[in-house]
Formats: sequence, C-alpha cells, structure tokens
Amino acid sequence: MEVTNTIGRRKTSVARLYMKPGSGEIKINNRELGEYFPSEILQLIVKQPLVKLDQAANFDFKINVDGGGIKGQAEAIRLAISRALVEVDEENKPALKEEGFLTRDPRMVERKKYGRRKARRRFQFSKR
Repeated sequence: MEVTNTIGRRKTSVARLYMKPGSGEIKINNRELGEYFPSEILQLIVKQPLVKLDQAANFDFKINVDGGGIKGQAEAIRLAISRALVEVDEENKPALKEEGFLTRDPRMVERKKYGRRKARRRFQFSKR
C-alpha cells in the first residue's frame, strides 16, 4: 500500500495531503469533507481535479490544513490533490495543467508599512 505525500499552498493556507488507494473518502483535519466545508461550492473546488480525471472513487485522502480562510484552504487542498494525482501517474499532468490546477497562486496580502494607514494608503493630507 503506497502512500503519497504532497503539499498545497494558497495565500496563508497550507494543506498537507496523504493519499492512498481506497474508496474515495476525504478526511480534512479528522472531519468529513461535508462537515469541514458545508458549502457546496467549496466541496466542488476540492473535488475538481478528481472529477476532471474521473478518479473520485479510487483514492482515500487524509488532509491536514492550517491557516488562512476557508476559500484559501479549499484551493490549497485542490493544489495538493492535483500534485498527488500527477505523482501517481504522470499522464494526468496535461489535463490538470490545462485547467490550471497545478498553478500555485502566489498572491498574498501585502504587509502594512509604518507611516501609512494600510499597505499603500497614506493618511489623509490636510493643507491647513
């Protein structure tokens, strides 16, 4: 029984994934997918690579996800699942790459600078 480990990141979310052959069970932080992501849209985001490759019932996933918000976590999990599927079979790569599932979205919140109200916003200027 071969276990595949991958990591997916998005904004400040980090998803560590352990994949093994199985019946399609997805556990996130020791909770079921539907329990962790009650929103249908977020569940759909997580399952996108599996649906694209028609592999939804072939693997079991144990995922530890930390940081960020729920949307960022869902997209980090999607990247981790995509990377694991490529690791298992290199022929999956073109289909996943075409959909953009293997692209790490590097956008993060810019830090606040001193002497400013926000990252780039200055304090209001007053002439008098």
